[in-house]
Amino acid sequence: MGRGKLRIYLGAAPGVGKTYAMLSEGHRRVERGADLVVGFVEHHGRPRTEVMLHGLEQVERTALTYRGASFTEMDVDALLARRPAIALVDELAHTNVPGSRNAKRWQDVEELLRAGIDVVSTVNIQHLESLGDVVESITGVRQRETVPDEVVRRADQIELVDMSPQALRRRMAHGNIYKPEKVDAALSNYFRPGNLTALRELALLWVADRADEYLQQYRGEHDIRSTWQARERIVVGLTGGPEGRTLIRRASRIAAKGSGSEILAVYIARSDGLTAASPKELAVQRTLVEDLGGTFHHVIGDDVPDALLEFARGVNATQIVLGFSRRRSWQYVLGPGVGSSVARDAGPDLDVHIVTHEEVAKGRGLPVVRSATRLGRPRILAGWLVGVVLPPLLCLLLTHAAWDPGLANDMLLFLALTVAAALLGGLWPALASAAVGSLLLNYYFAPPLHRFAISDARNIVAIVVFVGVAVSVASVVDLAARRTHQAARLRAESEILSFLAGSVLRGETTLDALLERVRETFAMESVALLERADDVDPWKPAGSVGPSPAERPEDADVDMPIGDHMALALSGRVLPAEDRRVLGAFAAQAAVVLDRQRLVGEAEEARRLAEGNRIRTALLAAVSHDLRTPLASIKASVTSLRSDDVEWSEEDRAELLEGIENGADRLDHLVGNLLDMSRLQTGTVTPLIREIYLDEVVPMALGGVPEDSVVLDVPETLPMVAVDPGLLERSVANVVENAVKYSPPGEPVLVAASCLGDRVEVRVVDRGPGVPEEAKDRIFAPFQRYGDAPRGAGVGLGLAVARGFAEAMDGTLAVEDTPGGGLTMVLTLRAVPPGPGPVPEGPLEPMEHMERDHNSDRMTRQKAGPQ
Repeated sequence: MGRGKLRIYLGAAPGVGKTYAMLSEGHRRVERGADLVVGFVEHHGRPRTEVMLHGLEQVERTALTYRGASFTEMDVDALLARRPAIALVDELAHTNVPGSRNAKRWQDVEELLRAGIDVVSTVNIQHLESLGDVVESITGVRQRETVPDEVVRRADQIELVDMSPQALRRRMAHGNIYKPEKVDAALSNYFRPGNLTALRELALLWVADRADEYLQQYRGEHDIRSTWQARERIVVGLTGGPEGRTLIRRASRIAAKGSGSEILAVYIARSDGLTAASPKELAVQRTLVEDLGGTFHHVIGDDVPDALLEFARGVNATQIVLGFSRRRSWQYVLGPGVGSSVARDAGPDLDVHIVTHEEVAKGRGLPVVRSATRLGRPRILAGWLVGVVLPPLLCLLLTHAAWDPGLANDMLLFLALTVAAALLGGLWPALASAAVGSLLLNYYFAPPLHRFAISDARNIVAIVVFVGVAVSVASVVDLAARRTHQAARLRAESEILSFLAGSVLRGETTLDALLERVRETFAMESVALLERADDVDPWKPAGSVGPSPAERPEDADVDMPIGDHMALALSGRVLPAEDRRVLGAFAAQAAVVLDRQRLVGEAEEARRLAEGNRIRTALLAAVSHDLRTPLASIKASVTSLRSDDVEWSEEDRAELLEGIENGADRLDHLVGNLLDMSRLQTGTVTPLIREIYLDEVVPMALGGVPEDSVVLDVPETLPMVAVDPGLLERSVANVVENAVKYSPPGEPVLVAASCLGDRVEVRVVDRGPGVPEEAKDRIFAPFQRYGDAPRGAGVGLGLAVARGFAEAMDGTLAVEDTPGGGLTMVLTLRAVPPGPGPVPEGPLEPMEHMERDHNSDRMTRQKAGPQ
């Protein structure tokens, strides 16, 4: 039984209609006779979506009880028992109610796929795990429910459901998404045109990258080498010379003309090694191209034009940017430049830009030599031609000449051809030339003529010397070629190793980037770094690049051990032995990079511990006086009461007892804030969310301030809020106490609450001195006290604790200027929408999401007392 196929409708923004599109696809498949059921679809009260459910078979949901409330989730067991061909499952990123079969709905979908059931699902772009920070920076809302990118990437089909921001806002205004009372708040917050435009661009880019992966996979499977100009990819050919910076900037300007263009800078390390490339200049150019948003690649190639074109076609590039040659005019006798060769062989699918620069025709150092792995096919052919064809022609010329130069001169002429064959073609053409020449000399020029015999001993010596000189010259030429090849290869290897070591030491290379460099350098299909704990444990990948990486060293075409329990496994082709030295260096660097990444993680943990120690040190320093002040007051009052030599009146005794009580209250407040801050720092604050009315909590938070110092305005018509009553009380109490402390005498603090869409705001307004704009963020930092606050008035934790508790309940605490002077603290909480069913205790999804948790729309509302 094969694995089922997954199709995902990816929403560019909430409310674009991905659920409607999924249901439309369901109806199309049912009309074609497919066995399709609805596993789970939530219509969120939208009439048009609800109508689309009619005519589709729905599997009954399973009921779960959590903390006294009843919820329903998708019944995976029922779906597996029903075994339809296709299942519709909405909201892939949804978090299941505790007690469900799986924690996340995408895990439910994985079970269905493994059972051979095709699944059609939906997800919004903001729910992808890798985009959480980006979406939060754009919208100000942290997405609590996410799905790993890899789950979505593995889908067999991904269809983008898109809509322009203007059309989506019109749809919202017409009431097709939210109820009328929520429209204004939604349009002014999450559904602002800028937010929707940014989310739309994120979705388009993400889907474009996924489509590019499909395209590359298809091209690889069908061995397509020609360029398909689906996306502008600009390859910049670098030589390591100073003109490289000009080329990179020019490529960047070309890329800027089209959205989504990519820049790939590539340096081809010639196997002859004599390119005079500057490692320092290459490092500068690498930094430049990465600063401009491109990538840098280092590739070995025996023939630079061919290697450059092979790389460009391999990445499906559309344009190549090269610099005009730095060679002087006379150097063109050695052959056409790289630019001319690339332009000639690029074909109609690759545009080649030859860019002028200040280094044109100023020289490029040493002349370009031939390939080190061979003398070159034309040169070898020329060597065989000179060594085998020219001796018979020379013999024909000498035998028909009117004059006889003599045997000595004949030998010198044949020796010249042998030396020429050695210089051109190396050892074997020279040996062939020596053999042919000696036979011709013996048969045509050494007496007796036309016989393979020699009558004069002196002629025997001459021919032997001739053969010896020919073989010696050929051996010297071959040895020189070998030494040139070795020197060139060592030069190329040293360039790669120097660049590699520099990148690793500067911390610029991640493990995946290093493995990708290995794959490119050795032209492999995939590379994996494998490790295991001991000799009997199975191998596990520490990192891999490319399709279908090897899972064990013995499955790879090339494996390079790294110690006893680590190996680098390469798949694609078998490497020659001489390449294993460089591969060994790469393997050692991969182990270093892996260790460094793990050390970075450990260092981050150590930094977190150090931060905790710093907080504790600051805490002790801050409370050294603030705790002593109320203790001193309590001590003085108790000592006075116990004094036998003073007769205290009832009024005096009451005043001293009041001082003791006030000091104890201050101590309790200080210790409470310290404990709360400690819980926030260690991440141990776990809110118990429940539905409650504000008028049941806010009045209780005002018990620590004088009665006439606060004016309370909390309407009874406000909706319930989903909060932890205890945390809400502490947050409001801290904010109100801070406002009262800085309010002038006779100016009470106003505590007012109101409803704005799906949010409830509690505003604490004072008429104090206010806070400068640059200090508004700092007042929420721990151990911060603004202005000339008197010692003993607190350790500066009240607002930090209040904001921490607000965020733990998915709320916010912000600061605004009070019109006419003063400061306004705005505590924003999540309102509970009308409908049956209680909110489950635990973190809730922010209301800005269009696709809200379906349970919260089915909860029964009941009024709960404070905890």
